[in-house]
This record gives sequence, C-alpha cells and structure tokens, in this order.
Amino acid sequence: MFYDISDDRRRSKLRDYLRSYGLRRIQYSGFVGDVNPHDRRVLAIEVRRFVREERDSVYIVPLCGRCVRLCKIISVRPVSIVEESEIEVV
Repeated sequence: MFYDISDDRRRSKLRDYLRSYGLRRIQYSGFVGDVNPHDRRVLAIEVRRFVREERDSVYIVPLCGRCVRLCKIISVRPVSIVEESEIEVV
C-alpha cells in the first residue's frame, strides 16, 4: 500500500492507522504486510476518510507470494519487503 495525502495531520493519522493494522513501513509513504481479503476490503473502505483533496490518493496493491519473491529492490543498504521471520520453508 502506498499513499499521497496532502495534509500533514491526515497523513500522520493514516500512517498510524496502517501501523495499527500491522503493516510495516518500507518507504515514506509505502507500507507492506499480510492482510487477508476481508481485512483488505475493510481497509479500503476505512482509508477513504483520509482522502479529501483532489490530489490525495491511496493505492492498495495485493501481491501474491510469487510476486513478492520476484520483487527486486535496488538499494545501498540491505532491504526486503518480507521480514526474515515471515519466510517459511516447506
């Protein structure tokens, strides 16, 4: 999920709201986390209250396990969208 909210106060409240959902910040306005389909629908409804200006937006982008594994991150420091503790080898 990532967002562009013009108002500082609403942006901070959205950030805190996403953290309360267990999402982890990966960029200033980007979060990742495991959200089931029901909670994703609820989240999509709830975040609408933060979108008030024409230039405000919230993107919810579900990624399948394959997409996460294929994700390439280019960075000077080691970065992952999946915590090591979230990986399960079967």
